[in-house]
Amino acid sequence: MNNTLGQRTDASLVRLVADRHEGALAEVYRRHGGPVFGLAKRLLRDTGLAEEIVQEVMLRLWNNPEKFDHTRGSLRSFLLSHTHGRSVDLIRSESARRIREERDAKLAVEAGLSLEEEVWEMALADHVRGALSELDEGERKAIELAYFGGNTYREVAKLLDTPEGTIKSRIRSGLQRLNALLTKAGLAPVG
Repeated sequence: MNNTLGQRTDASLVRLVADRHEGALAEVYRRHGGPVFGLAKRLLRDTGLAEEIVQEVMLRLWNNPEKFDHTRGSLRSFLLSHTHGRSVDLIRSESARRIREERDAKLAVEAGLSLEEEVWEMALADHVRGALSELDEGERKAIELAYFGGNTYREVAKLLDTPEGTIKSRIRSGLQRLNALLTKAGLAPVG
């Protein structure tokens, strides 16, 4: 069957994808992956993000092949439409995140701290540094780059040459362990 996949129509390939035929998905990718990647890269201006979008779009097809209706348009149009929508969503969420971070930073600066609060913050920072030293190196580096270095998960992943999902997991587990350590010391809320 693999020899004939290249001769099949897109609609018949999607039917095979619905039957969990991995070769059919590979053929869809061979035919349409380039244009999907090109659109995502043009919109996002980032190769890594574009690759993630291609993976998401192909995974959506794998998980929901029934959403493609060949009577409403070509498979390429369907995939490009999903690529455009997902890329725009990502651009909007990144923009909203930046605006939120800038607003929070501005509010923190405007609030200022009293002498007592500054002393408390310095003491707390010492405890946080101590708790950080108890984390494993992967968690500690990821947290330091994200929270103290001001890097996004994506930037931390690039800096550490590690998949973004792994970085997110390390940060999440590290923060949970930090919370437990600081709670044990009476410095963090439980929960």
